[in-house]
Amino acid sequence: MQKTPLFLIIIAFIGISCSTKATTIDTNLSLSDKKATKETTVLYKKLQQLTTKGYMFGHQDDLAYGVNWKYQPLRSDIKDVVGDYPAVYGWDIAGLEKDDANNIDGIPFTKMKQYIKEANERGGISTISWHFDNPETGKNAWDNTPNSLKTILPGEKNHIKFTLWLDKAASFFLSLKDKKGKNIPVLFRPYHELTGGWFWWGKGNCTPEEFKTIWKFTFEYLQKKGVHNLIYVYNTSSFNSKEAFLENYPGDDYADILSFDTYQNNDDKNGEKFIAEVQSQLKIIDKIAQKNHKLIALAEAGYEAIPDPKWWTGTFSKAIGDYKISYALLWRNHGWQEKEQKMHYYAPYSGQVSEKDFVEFYNLDKTLFEKDIKKTTNN
Repeated sequence: MQKTPLFLIIIAFIGISCSTKATTIDTNLSLSDKKATKETTVLYKKLQQLTTKGYMFGHQDDLAYGVNWKYQPLRSDIKDVVGDYPAVYGWDIAGLEKDDANNIDGIPFTKMKQYIKEANERGGISTISWHFDNPETGKNAWDNTPNSLKTILPGEKNHIKFTLWLDKAASFFLSLKDKKGKNIPVLFRPYHELTGGWFWWGKGNCTPEEFKTIWKFTFEYLQKKGVHNLIYVYNTSSFNSKEAFLENYPGDDYADILSFDTYQNNDDKNGEKFIAEVQSQLKIIDKIAQKNHKLIALAEAGYEAIPDPKWWTGTFSKAIGDYKISYALLWRNHGWQEKEQKMHYYAPYSGQVSEKDFVEFYNLDKTLFEKDIKKTTNN
């Protein structure tokens, strides 16, 4: 038998090693909640597996309403355009703390629960944020009165009020059950956009130590209440260094996914600033995630009204590039805003100028929608 030259063996080995490295699963990834349900652990592992295939596309409030429609069973602007649902569904539970029947966007909590259950049954994944009111002033989340967060720390005057809010959140999370009675796992993104100063928990309105304290308390209190179906998402707005991203980071034992939010603005018509910013920030958190054994995501993004007909393949796809992110979620399709006198949406709908390009985006190998992940995410 003819022997293969040694140099060819070495080259082949290097090729295999490089190929393997490109799709390597980090065996050191594990959930911060050590008592997480089996279903939650399975989902976290599958989120990791999916990053070897591409990134999941997500959309806020997708099943509840879209441009010129609301509460139509099984409807979705995304489905209208590509015949498939998003892989990830975003929701917000603001209003729950006040016992409101509807959330901050007017969605009845009863409907939200049903949408989360329907999505889970199809293999979709839900992520939840919380624009809760300022506990000190009683005004909305955007009331950034300094030191408001300090008042909910253990021993402070609004701490008991805050624990009652967490009780309501815990009840909501525990009420999310599938047909077998198992708790549906969700991605929980509390205190989002924490490096921005516009929310009462944001930068400049509390110290890093105060923020870390309330994050850890929230994490531990929900588990104390029996909530073990959450995957915790640490989320910032813009940052320009590793130090800035990690300034308020509670530690690897308290978070599972590292993420940030960013949007393209009207003063950036060609998207160059958006692409540069997303690439720069992904580079930073990718290094952190690899070192700390975490997943990464673009938890909120978009370009309002998407005026660029080639935005999806020409800008958005380029912004993410080759980074192995878990998901990218686009903000909601509210439609016409009477007060602002403008259209407010971030994903295409039938007839929208970027519709055809979005179909091309959908057909890319690296973009994952619900049909793409169904076999992988079903327990």
